[in-house]
Amino acid sequence: MGARARGHQVEPVGSVTMTSVLASILFVAWLRALHCYPVEFSLDLKINNEESGYTAGDDTSLEKEQKNALDSSTVRGEAPAVWDLIEKANRNLEQIPGGPLIKYGDIAVSDELGNADPCTSRGCLWRRSKTGVVTVPYVISRDFSSRERGVIESALGSIQTYTCVQFTPRQNQRDYISIESRAGCFSFVGRRGGRQVVSLQRGGCVYLGTAQHEIIHALGFNHEQTRSDRDEHVTILLENVVRGMEYNFRKINTNNLGTPYDYNSVMHYGRYAFSRNREPTIVPKPDPNVAIGRATQMDQLDVERINRLYRCSNTTDPRGKDVSIITVMTPEISMEDF
Repeated sequence: MGARARGHQVEPVGSVTMTSVLASILFVAWLRALHCYPVEFSLDLKINNEESGYTAGDDTSLEKEQKNALDSSTVRGEAPAVWDLIEKANRNLEQIPGGPLIKYGDIAVSDELGNADPCTSRGCLWRRSKTGVVTVPYVISRDFSSRERGVIESALGSIQTYTCVQFTPRQNQRDYISIESRAGCFSFVGRRGGRQVVSLQRGGCVYLGTAQHEIIHALGFNHEQTRSDRDEHVTILLENVVRGMEYNFRKINTNNLGTPYDYNSVMHYGRYAFSRNREPTIVPKPDPNVAIGRATQMDQLDVERINRLYRCSNTTDPRGKDVSIITVMTPEISMEDF
């Protein structure tokens, strides 16, 4: 989105110097505008740089080590891909002190469970009312700044706008998500019961797309490449995977909700996920050059799958928006499983 400058009245002084100065100021303003990250969401949701959590050159948005690793995106003024952010923030993170195990990159599991696919029935979904609205109570930790809170609320709002899922501040509900700044980015899959932590660590995870990714996990979705039909669409090169990390690539008996595989899903691993030798671990087929894991936020099929999973219709959204049919164009086609 371009910057809009407000005109200023300038007294005519008959001076070429004054004209040149004014022209220079306007030119600099134009150059600054060019560095804005254009984040007009494909579903007509407009998110600016501040709301996305990304500001080129902002040392507070990423720790320096993570930021240096994302130089290619920063130089271009683009938002980093969601999977890049998660992988950097969760490097060497497997056990949260006093908390859950972290498996499959960013999925929390209880110690006794040891796997990340308990959400295989309606029992792990958030309840749908008779009117068709799915209410998910939430709290946001006070540890977040007002700017970070705005990013998180933008992520919640982007899902709520196009689905029948309604996020409401918790009052006294038993089951709710608690969005906190723990170590790394992680979430349980589906409704767990009681207080359910979604972690968005400050300095690495508070981005629009990353928040969407973790919240979509909490709604019941696993990673894209764990789909039961994934072998038809990608080849997993286990010989390039870090020893002991092969489990991150196992398939799950998912319900794919009649949606196609999406290489650009906000829920997809990157090409080099868990690589031990800088060689690809996931290669698309039949075209190996297709980009994967580069999404910066959710897309139309992410929304469609949420609507299918929770049986949303154009009569269930309390705001009267048609959520069953989205006809706008989108550069990314995503897909998820539960």
